[in-house]
Amino acid sequence: MNQLDLKGRTAVVTGGLIGIGAAIVKRLETSGAKVRIWDVGDKSNPVDVTDQKAIERATAKALADLGRIDILVNNAGIAGPTVPVVDYPVDEWKRVIDIDLNGPFLCCRAVVPHMVKAKYGRIVNIASIAGKEGNPNAAAYAAAKGGVIAFTKALGKELAKTGVLVNCITPAAAQTAILDQVTPEFAQFMLSKIPMGRFVKVDEIAALTCWLASEDCSFSTGAVFDISGGRATY
Repeated sequence: MNQLDLKGRTAVVTGGLIGIGAAIVKRLETSGAKVRIWDVGDKSNPVDVTDQKAIERATAKALADLGRIDILVNNAGIAGPTVPVVDYPVDEWKRVIDIDLNGPFLCCRAVVPHMVKAKYGRIVNIASIAGKEGNPNAAAYAAAKGGVIAFTKALGKELAKTGVLVNCITPAAAQTAILDQVTPEFAQFMLSKIPMGRFVKVDEIAALTCWLASEDCSFSTGAVFDISGGRATY
């Protein structure tokens, strides 16, 4: 495992207990960063990324414990049902949008002022190739991740002269718990779209995230980084 120099840096990773998030946490810690996990499944310190007040409290606590927040990785997300739009439950649509799109907005809204004050920050939003290309029967997920891409571009431009860089990653499907939320047929459909013929590994996503979270990433902001095994067409 190649290591970047993140010694002395502090990070927050949402959805960091399992899957992609856990791999990112491990990679950041291996590179020397101190990491705080925000995850609704954390029994000792649950943080719901859809709850504005909870995010504000978690931000204040992270600042008190760590001194500052240098890195924010917005990773928490759900897949939602795999059904056509006309059959999509309205409550489920709202839930996917709330977690996958509103969550990153609320986290950035809370953390960005502190990064700007420090004149340094790295924000990495975990989007999806579905946000570029759209996956049939998964419209809410595609719409939310497309929103994350646009949000990244907008925020990156807003902060371009502040020392705070904002980028996003668009992975193809990974073999994680989120894949268990879809039907086997849909999982096979997603696999069939990847020219390399395999799912992306969580460690591969973590490696790219870690670089974007480092000082080595210095002239990229508002950008979209594909890690799709050749699936991405633009």
